[in-house]
Amino acid sequence: MSRRRSTRVVVAGLAALAAATATTATLQSAQAADGTRDAIGEPAAAQVVGTADGFASVNALGQNGTTGGAGGTTVTVDTTDELLEAIDTVGAMTILVEGTIDITSKQGVRPNKTILGVGGDATINGGGFEFYRSYNIIIQNLHFTDAEDDAVGIGQESHHIWVDHNTFANPADGSIDIARQADYVTVSWNHFDGTDKSMLLGHSDGASGDAGHLKTSIHHNYFDGSTQRHPRVRFGEPVHVYNNYFRANELYAAASTMDAGVLVEGNYFEDVPFPCFSASGYADSGPGRLVERDNVFVDSGTCETSGSVQEPGDYYDYTLDDPASLPSTVPAGAGAGTL
Repeated sequence: MSRRRSTRVVVAGLAALAAATATTATLQSAQAADGTRDAIGEPAAAQVVGTADGFASVNALGQNGTTGGAGGTTVTVDTTDELLEAIDTVGAMTILVEGTIDITSKQGVRPNKTILGVGGDATINGGGFEFYRSYNIIIQNLHFTDAEDDAVGIGQESHHIWVDHNTFANPADGSIDIARQADYVTVSWNHFDGTDKSMLLGHSDGASGDAGHLKTSIHHNYFDGSTQRHPRVRFGEPVHVYNNYFRANELYAAASTMDAGVLVEGNYFEDVPFPCFSASGYADSGPGRLVERDNVFVDSGTCETSGSVQEPGDYYDYTLDDPASLPSTVPAGAGAGTL
């Protein structure tokens, strides 16, 4: 099954992703000026795989797609101090994360950064990353464990953020929150491993300034026994939820509220009692708009729909994978360590 839309990037399957050209900057031959270590001799796995697609690929707000730290220095970090110094450095930088690094709370990341896990076990434990008027960020191939707040918080007019091939486990609050007029975000090929509040777009029912913002593509993620918010959206439009595998989500999969506009397309829902909320709102939030098409429902309820939604294809090209293939391809390819 395929569906073409106008203007930009074609979303390919895992094979095309793995074969894509690496975009990491040339490795440096001397110790970095900020004190973090250089990346000489790193294995091939320490390279960004693929290029940003969906909303993160769009030319907007003075940023043509999402390239992260390409063209800047490359450093390797394996301690808390090294990581915090690197993400607070001004200028383009690729930050290679080795092993487990413990941080607290949510730590701010400056623009033009790639934060990339080396190998299959690179882990950010106890805390997470926050974006405040930041832009052009890639986060790839990391495990986020036991965050004391959100693991990834994208807020305050941040834009062009690509969160790809990561694993989220046991955050105290959300795995990924997108709010406060953030825009042009892609969340792709991540594994939400039994998380509770997986993904919130729009932080409160009073945040009407998010209307027309929060443009986000959510594709090829494995919502694996996770409970809710896959995503929950307030005000934002369009939010494009496509080619994800939803399995055993206890409360619900996606919810559109407060006049948000969400397209749920080409997904596979298995053992999900409430795939979608929209016309009835959710909790204390008023109704939103939601269109569903080309989805597969197995041992699941029906998807509640309401109204019309702006087409994401007005912004970028994409091709749908056959949703029947997703229970095989998504678990095999989603999460850290699968590049």
